[in-house]
Amino acid sequence: MASPGKVRARGGLGSNKARQAFAGWIFIAPVVVLLGLFLFVPVLMAAWVSVSDWTGRGSPFSSDVGFVGAENYSRILFGGGLDTQDFGTAIRNNFYYVLLVVPLQTALSIFLAVLVSKRILRGRGFFRTAFYFPSVTSSVAITVLWLFLFNATGVINKILSWVSIDGPNWFADPRGVLHIVFGVLGVDTAPSALAGSEFLGISWWEWLAGPSVAMSAFIMMAIFTTSGTFMLLFIAALQNIGPEIHEAAMIDQANAWQRFWHVTLPMLRPTLFTVLTLGLIGTWQVFDQIYTGTRGGPAKTTLTPAYLAFNAAFNQQDWGEGAAIAFLLFAIIVFFTLVQRWVLRDRDKVSTRGRRARAVAVEGER
Repeated sequence: MASPGKVRARGGLGSNKARQAFAGWIFIAPVVVLLGLFLFVPVLMAAWVSVSDWTGRGSPFSSDVGFVGAENYSRILFGGGLDTQDFGTAIRNNFYYVLLVVPLQTALSIFLAVLVSKRILRGRGFFRTAFYFPSVTSSVAITVLWLFLFNATGVINKILSWVSIDGPNWFADPRGVLHIVFGVLGVDTAPSALAGSEFLGISWWEWLAGPSVAMSAFIMMAIFTTSGTFMLLFIAALQNIGPEIHEAAMIDQANAWQRFWHVTLPMLRPTLFTVLTLGLIGTWQVFDQIYTGTRGGPAKTTLTPAYLAFNAAFNQQDWGEGAAIAFLLFAIIVFFTLVQRWVLRDRDKVSTRGRRARAVAVEGER
């Protein structure tokens, strides 16, 4: 039996923890209130708007607003009209944008981080600042600069003319890059199998168009502006890798590529997961560059779900459809984030847990 002194000590310890917990809640209460008012409550309001017929006038909770259930979602996904076609086009455009931007910006940021982390490089501070500078520049300003550089008579086409390449009118060219390649290979018309079937309102041949020439310019701009930010994350991770680890690999006669692939890159896995997650979220939510640059044109080949939601809600006053598109985009982001997390999971820990579970099962049978 515990002595009275120990009981009092335990009671005092418990009450002390309770007071500390209460004090902690007091300190974070303002942030919780602000997040609730300006984040959680608006999300709930948007969820209600997505299943209602609110027109944007008055309160969405007034008696004049009716509940329509999944009608807005059904019209977008299965309606077969212009709404479905626009959503499918936006998903296709954004899919190729994500597919190219995320891996390229990640690879470039790792390369820049390794480059500027070398001690033999002079002026490392200057290069870090230079590579990071586009990330802190306004996206609107960068977009305006890109419109100037990729103009039909702009700097990029002038440089291409030096090597006898007639550059396109980038932001006015709706041709898909893959369709251009197919044309060079002699495939000028859509195969009947691809032209006769469709998904989300557009044919599979259009799904295989690839990013348009206009979207390709936005892809290059995204890589240019975001690689510097992720470079800093990889620099911080590289600084946590002790030099003795690389020295041990050199003693084992591993060359530079083997040291990077088998030593450096596995130790960057947590940072790599963070960078890929942020890249996925940012690329699926691309909006301001499209709004400033092309507003979905030419021929809707730069249309994205974020801009489509904005256009449906604010320009067409169809707030239910706009909110529904936003929540569908949220579902897409969550899905790809979970897939990425599964792909980058620590297989060693998973296999260790599996062996432990099998050992426990065997002991239970005995």
